Amino acid sequence: MRQNGEMAELDLILEDLETLVNVESPSRDLDAMNKSAHALAGIIEARLATPAELIDTDAGPIVHWSGGGQPKVVIVGHHDTVFPLGALAARPFAIADGRATGPGVLDMKGGIALAVHAVAALADRHGVELLFSPDEEVGSLASRAFIEARAVACGAVLVLEPSADGGALKTARKGVGTFQIDVHGRAAHAGLEPEKGVNALIEAAHLVLATASLADPSKGTTATPTVATAGTTDNVVPAHARVLVDVRVEVEAEKERIESAMASLETHVEGTRIEVSGSINRPPMPPTASEWLFPLAVQVGAAEGLPTVTGRAVGGGSDGNFTAARGVATLDGLGAVGGGAHSDDEFVLVGSLPDRRRLLTALLASLQQR
Repeated sequence: MRQNGEMAELDLILEDLETLVNVESPSRDLDAMNKSAHALAGIIEARLATPAELIDTDAGPIVHWSGGGQPKVVIVGHHDTVFPLGALAARPFAIADGRATGPGVLDMKGGIALAVHAVAALADRHGVELLFSPDEEVGSLASRAFIEARAVACGAVLVLEPSADGGALKTARKGVGTFQIDVHGRAAHAGLEPEKGVNALIEAAHLVLATASLADPSKGTTATPTVATAGTTDNVVPAHARVLVDVRVEVEAEKERIESAMASLETHVEGTRIEVSGSINRPPMPPTASEWLFPLAVQVGAAEGLPTVTGRAVGGGSDGNFTAARGVATLDGLGAVGGGAHSDDEFVLVGSLPDRRRLLTALLASLQQR
């Protein structure tokens, strides 16, 4: 049975989570991201008694807060979501049957609320920083440099992305990238003179098979064509087609192989021309990135009497990929426990929040002593 103090804290976490979810924050919507940043800054100041700094970028504000003193650890997260404006009206924040639901509740507004309350629970807050970016869901192009700079300055990074299944922390991640292949052909009437056309769709079909064949399960590499578009109407030979390919790699050498193979793609249909753009922009986060942070999390979790802390390597990417690539110790998946990220069924397990908060606070307190 939970104590009254723990129940009161849980109520505050849920109050802040509701506030965050109720401010929609789709990536690339600058007005929405500004509103989200100010709402988040308001929560930070209310709970931590000192203001956060808003750092303007082309993608919206980065929200950054420091507890002062020598930097020891930075909590990294993001306040943008994948959900468009209007999603909240269709699925308003709710709590029922032990689950909190609403757009972005798991990825990652639940993690933001946990981070703020974990810091609030520290005896003092020296050496701790909070950093929430506005563009993680779209590649962190505007915030990457600042994230890397604070990671290097602090020397340890805790990423508040949602946990893996069952509450496991994320000890390694694959590198992630998207490639776009544009195919150029020539239009013609599909019934009267199709021979005068150059069919971009047929070429795209060849490229779908060619790019899928780049996968290498033995090395943990996946190459997945995900979106294809072509043509204008049913009686015209398509003059243009586009294929998007999602790629995930576990090792740096595979990044180089895939990027080289994409750049060397050849056409199969005479007269077509292709343009390839994109890269693996998030490098792999290897298990070595968490080689001392994960055991520390296990240790402090046991000392707190929490359920055994487990870890898992996952395929998705995060800003932890960037910090790990800079050689900074990084542990991911410390955010909320739930499921359905990026879907209409996204949820947070309410009962897990107090234990996650305790684990994060204990880990921060240990890192402050480094």
